[in-house]
Amino acid sequence: MEGFPWDVLLAVVGITVPAVAFLWEFVLVGRKRLGYRVQMDTPTASGRGFAPTADALAQLQHENGERLVDPSFVLLRIENSGTTDIDTDDYAVNENDRVGIRVKFPGRTVAGMVVTELSSPHLHECFGDDSGFGARDENPERPAGVIDLPRVPLNRGAHYKILAVLDRIPNGTPDDFDDPQVIGEIKGGSLRETKSRTGPTTSVLALICFLVVISIFQLTRSLVFDDKPPPLDCAAGKLTITGSTAFAPVLKEATASYAKTCPGASFTFDSRGSAEGLGSLNQAANDGVLAFSDGAKGEGFPQLLPRPVAFSLFTLVVNKEAGVQDLSLAQIRDVYDGKVANWKEIGGKDQPVRLVDRHSDSGTRRTFEGQILAGKREPGDNSDDCLKPAPGAQPGVVRCAKPSTNDVLEAVSRVPGALGYSELGAATKREDVLPVRIDGHQATLEGAIHAAYPFWETEYAYTFGEPKADSLVASFLRYLTNQVGKDVVRSHGHRPCAELVNPVLCRPGT
Repeated sequence: MEGFPWDVLLAVVGITVPAVAFLWEFVLVGRKRLGYRVQMDTPTASGRGFAPTADALAQLQHENGERLVDPSFVLLRIENSGTTDIDTDDYAVNENDRVGIRVKFPGRTVAGMVVTELSSPHLHECFGDDSGFGARDENPERPAGVIDLPRVPLNRGAHYKILAVLDRIPNGTPDDFDDPQVIGEIKGGSLRETKSRTGPTTSVLALICFLVVISIFQLTRSLVFDDKPPPLDCAAGKLTITGSTAFAPVLKEATASYAKTCPGASFTFDSRGSAEGLGSLNQAANDGVLAFSDGAKGEGFPQLLPRPVAFSLFTLVVNKEAGVQDLSLAQIRDVYDGKVANWKEIGGKDQPVRLVDRHSDSGTRRTFEGQILAGKREPGDNSDDCLKPAPGAQPGVVRCAKPSTNDVLEAVSRVPGALGYSELGAATKREDVLPVRIDGHQATLEGAIHAAYPFWETEYAYTFGEPKADSLVASFLRYLTNQVGKDVVRSHGHRPCAELVNPVLCRPGT
C-alpha cells in the first residue's frame, strides 16, 4: 500500500486506544463501582492441620450458649473502588429496603459479627439498630447464613470491614465450604470483587503490551519498510567546492549535512584561496564547480555571478611571547611597513617582530590589505621558516607566507613574536594564539556594524553564469541560505547575510 499514511494511522491508534481505555475504565464502567474483598475465610479446628492450640477457638458459643462445632472466621471488606461517590440511592433495591448488600455463606450459619474498621468516623451511624445491619439464616434446599449490610454511602476510596464468626450448619456436609456469595447491584455501576495487588493490573499490562507492539511496529517499518524519497529540493550529482580556506570549515559541515539528507549528492574540496578558486571556476565554466571568496572578485571574470552568503569577521592573532594584545590601526600599519622591528618599541616584550602572511591570491589577505592597510599591498616574503630571513633576502622584519588559514595559525603559535591574521571562528577555537584588539575593540558583529571594528568582509559564493534550477550547485546554495545552512554558518561565528537588519553591510564591495 504505497503512499498509505501509516505514520498517521499508528499515531491515531496509539492515542485513541489509551484514551478509550481510560474513558471505559474510569468514566463509563468504573465511574460507580462498589468492590468487596473476602480478606480472610479461615476454619479453626485442629483436625484441619492447624496448631494444637487452635481448639481453644472452638470454645466460642452461639447466643443460646451452645459451643461452636466447626467455627471459621471471615473478614469482609466493602469499598468504593470507582471514581465517584456512592449514595444510599445508588443501591438497586426497593426504596423501603434498608439492606443494600447481602452476603451468603452456604453450609454455614452466622454466630456473630462486628464492624472492625471504618475509613471515616461518620460511617458508624450507618450501622445503628434501624440500619438493616444484621445476620439471619435461610432455609431453602441449601441452608446458608446471611449477613445483611445496610445502604452505606461511601465517598471515593472509602471502605468498611466486617468480621464474622461462622459455624457449620448442624448435620451439614463435612466437605469444605463453598465460597461466600455477595449479592447486590449499583445503579449505573457495578458490584464486583476486587483484589489487593502489589503490581499493575491485567488491564494495565495489556495496555502497556499494546503500546509496546505499536512502537515496535512503527520502528520496524521506519528501519526496514519505509523507503522515504529524498526531500523535493534534493539534487544528485558531483560538485567541487573551491576557493576560500577561511570559509572551508563551514562548507565542509554544510556539505556533509546536505549529503546526509540527499544521498545522491557528493562533494570534493579544493580550497586553495579565493583567487585560485575563482580562476578554477572560470576555467571549468560549468555547474560542477562552486567557488567561495572572501570579498568581491574585483576586476575580471565577467561571467562569474556573486551571491552574498555571510558576514564574516576576521582578527589579527599574535604569539603569546610578543607581549601585546591591543594595537591601534596606526601601530598595525607601522608594523607591516617595517617601522617596528621589536615589540618592545610599542609596549611589548623584547621580542623580534615576525609577520606571517597569506599568499597574494588569498581573499583574507585582500581583506586585510583593504580594510586594515587602507589598500596598501603587503611587501613580499623574505623567509621560508618564519624565524629568520632566507639567504640572499633583504634584511629587515621577517615575513613569510602561508597557503591556508590553519597554516597561518600553526606558524603564529610556534614562532616567538609572530603576528598574523585569520578568520575569527578558526582563531577562537585555538588556545595557543592570542586575538588582537584593534583600537581597544574585539572582533564582534556589533562592533563591525557600528564601524568600531574594521576587519570584516562579505563571503561570496560564485557560479559560472546562472545555474540551472535543478542542478546540485543551485540546490546546495538554497540549502546553505535556508534554515539548516544558516545554523551551520552561525555556529562558526559568521552571520548569514539574510539576517542582517541592514543588508547593505553584507555588500562592502558596492
